[in-house]
Formats: sequence, C-alpha cells, structure tokens
Amino acid sequence: MKNTPTKLCIVFASFLFVGCGAYFNQPVGNQEARIGETTKQTKKLYTLPGPAEPIIAGVYNFKDQTGQYKSIEAGSTFSTAITQGATTILIKALQDSKWFRPIERENLNNLLNERNIIRSTREEYKKPEDNSPTRLSPLLFAGILLEGGVVSYDSNIMTGGAGARYFGVGGSTQYRQDRITVYLRAVSTSTGEVLKTVYVSKTILSQAVDVSLFRYVNFERLLEVETGFTKNEPAQMAVQEAIEKSVEVLIVEGIKDKLWSTAEGEEKNKEIVDEYLLEKEVEESTGLYERRYLSNGFRNTANINFGMALVDGDYTTSMLDYKLGLGYKYRIIPELSVGTDLQLFKLNSSGRTDHWWLSESIKVEYNMLPNDRLSPLFYVAPGMLFFADDSPRLYLQRWDTFFNLKFGAGLEYDVSERISFELNGEWNVTFTDKIDNLPQGRRDDYYYTFSLGLNYHFGSDKSKFKNKQ
Repeated sequence: MKNTPTKLCIVFASFLFVGCGAYFNQPVGNQEARIGETTKQTKKLYTLPGPAEPIIAGVYNFKDQTGQYKSIEAGSTFSTAITQGATTILIKALQDSKWFRPIERENLNNLLNERNIIRSTREEYKKPEDNSPTRLSPLLFAGILLEGGVVSYDSNIMTGGAGARYFGVGGSTQYRQDRITVYLRAVSTSTGEVLKTVYVSKTILSQAVDVSLFRYVNFERLLEVETGFTKNEPAQMAVQEAIEKSVEVLIVEGIKDKLWSTAEGEEKNKEIVDEYLLEKEVEESTGLYERRYLSNGFRNTANINFGMALVDGDYTTSMLDYKLGLGYKYRIIPELSVGTDLQLFKLNSSGRTDHWWLSESIKVEYNMLPNDRLSPLFYVAPGMLFFADDSPRLYLQRWDTFFNLKFGAGLEYDVSERISFELNGEWNVTFTDKIDNLPQGRRDDYYYTFSLGLNYHFGSDKSKFKNKQ
C-alpha cells in the first residue's frame, strides 16, 4: 500500500484532464454584456452579392407555430421550447442580406399612434404665422410580404451513448439531437400570389460526459471522485441559423426564377444558381440523420479480390495461405443481388500438406444499406469445391469434387458511383473430412477465407433502375 497515494494522485489527475472542458471554461464570476454571436450563416449573408434593387418587404408575424413547451423530467413548465422572437430574428437577417428593406409591420399600431401624436402636436403648437404643411412623410408600402414561422420542434430524434466501469472506476458519455424546421414564403402584395416557399431544418446537439471513481483504498477508507460536463447548443442560435439560411435560399430561388437579380447581371446570377443547385443536389441525397445517400443505379458488378485462406481440420498446425477470387453479381432490387463466384486458393494444413483448391459457387447477397456509402452485407453461396493439385497426396485425387456451402459477411465502401471496396470473411462448410488430406474422427473439415476486393459497377439501364428505388 506504499504507492497508494501516488496512484490516487495519478487517477485524480487523469479525471481532471478528462473533464478539463468544464474546468477551463466554467464561469467564476459575473460576465459583462457582449455583442451577440454571429453564426456561419450570418457571414454568408454578409458576403452575398448586392441586388439590382433592394426589395421592400413587410413582416407581420413570423412566429412559433409548434405550440410546444419545454420538456422537463418532473413537474410542468410554461416556458416555450422555441423563442417567441422569431420575427425580430427574421428582420435582422433581411437587413444583413442587404437584399431587402424591411418595414415595420409587427407593431404597426404603435407606429400609427406615434404618427398621430406627432401630427396633433405639430398642429397644436404651430405658430400663427407658420403656414408650412404639417404632413409627415408617407409610409412605405411593401412589394412582398414574408410569412411563415417555426413549424416543428422534434425532440430526441437521435440519442445514444457509451460507458464502462471496472472495479469502481468508469466513465460514460451521452448525446441527444433535436431538430427544428422553418418555413418562409414570399407573397406578392399586388396579386396575393405566393411567389416562392422554402424550408430549412437545423439540428440541435446536446452532449454529456461523466467520469467517476468509487473505491475503498483502505479499511474503512472510501475514495469517491466524480467529474464531468454537459454541453447544449442554444436553441435560439439554431433558430437564428435556420432563419438566416431560409433568407439565403429565398434570395437564390428568386434569382433562379428571375423574380429579382444581382447588380452584377446574368453571369453572376448563373454562378450563384449553379452553386445552389449543387448544394441542393447534395442535400437531397442526404437522409434525415445526416447520411449521404447514393443512387447506386448500376445493375451489374464485377469483382476481383485477394486474401487469405485457413483450413479447420484434424491438424493443429494449420496456417494462413493465399487466395485469389473473381466474381460477378446482378442486382435484382437495391438490397438483393445474385451472382457467381470463382476462387483459387491454397490450404496449408501442415508443413507437408499444402494443396491448391478451386471453388465455384452461386451467391445470393443482401446489402443492408444500398444507398449509403458504407454498408454491411451478408450472403450465402452454395457451390462445388475441386481439388486442383497434382502434388503427392494420400486420400485426394486431382479434380476430386465436393459440395461446398459458404456463409459470408462484410462491408462495402463506395469510393465513387462506379468503384467500391469490399472487405469480407467467409465460413465454408465442405461436408467431407478429406480437405486436410487426413480423414480422421467424426467432424467434417471447414475452411475460412478473408479477402479485400475491388468492385466495378456497370450497366446500361441505370435510369430505369433509379425509378424503381
């Protein structure tokens, strides 16, 4: 027990550094007021090219339409889950873009009352000899109205975590994702037509890390240490970023539909629209959980693979040997394929038993996530196994034939639309005890293969196949 204090100091120091995010950033006193934070989307609005002519826009009420309240573990609360100041956020985003001249409409009654006060005061205190008119400047009227709001707030769309504990020492981490969705539409004040509607979603991330120690260091001496931190993305910042993104999308959509234009003309318009269409294509191929979806429309796939083979027979000296394979598969539906497989390999059972084998099989494969870049796959392949060696042997003759049934699993990673890599492992059932050249006992011989392969996808009916997905 002489080194116990030293060990405890090391453990405590490690806990301290694990939770350093909390310790180095924890508030230790009152903080001064600061200018509000800007998001990445705010900076994008600042860098937008100028309009040919700013658009006068009125915003009456851009509000929280979810009606949701904050969720708490116990009791109830009347605090709303979404900020009620979305109109103010939208007006600032319109000003930051410099594409709009927002006019006051949310509190129009206050503005009209103030103008009446100004008129009555001027009229009452006007000098007798002053014949100048007391009229105020006319109010601007809007060319378009911007309507919409925050239409959804989805809690816990994804949750998870991990943890481990050993002899009273452990740690855990947890995360949670929420999601808000904003709709924004532009309405013509002259005709009432809805010119354009856009919507934007933004996830809100919350994370928690906890590390603890609970252990007896001596008789009747208990050490307990705990540290950790929690980090929550502000919901107001998420609403702000979503609204700013919707303003940007509305501007670009209007340029695309020739509702308005940049001051630099058609060339700049085309550049902005092309960038937006590329971004939109990426977004449309991305799923709800930020997963990139690929079309994978080619029906045919050719494969070449290299790897190792290992026999599981009566010898205890089996070693890995080389394997070469070729394959072809035809995709019936995105998840299911059928094909053929040809493999040439050696099975090394002992220093004296090292023979070549050839296998042919028909493969039925299930691809779990056919539209993801990384996908697990499983397959079964019945076929025939041939002894392809003419070296000295005891129980095997050249081209001896055996039935073979393989079960496989692996991972496929798409590098591009046509090229992918595949890593897999197989368990091969042979229904014979001769594979290791030593028929002995009741158990049949098996063998395993492990390979890394290159897939090339091709086919002429990609568009038809995409329509069936």
